[in-house]
Amino acid sequence: MRPKNRNLALFFALIIIGVVLGGVIGNLLGDKVPLLAYSYPIGIKTPIHLDLSVIELTFGLVIDINIASAIGFLLAFFMYKRL
Repeated sequence: MRPKNRNLALFFALIIIGVVLGGVIGNLLGDKVPLLAYSYPIGIKTPIHLDLSVIELTFGLVIDINIASAIGFLLAFFMYKRL
């Protein structure tokens, strides 16, 4: 039996590596296979600005996910499950 307490840091490292490598592969092969380069941005496109008179804060986050990075995410997830 596998231990129930798996390493969470390993999980996040594999997921990040899978998404980044998938995104790079999608950008490199996007000219040859246009489906891999199709992307959809998720997040706040216009930053939120908060002025508290003493400090000004600006919040914003956009994640641009393409098909290849989604495939990389799935492969990394299944690799983690197999470990």
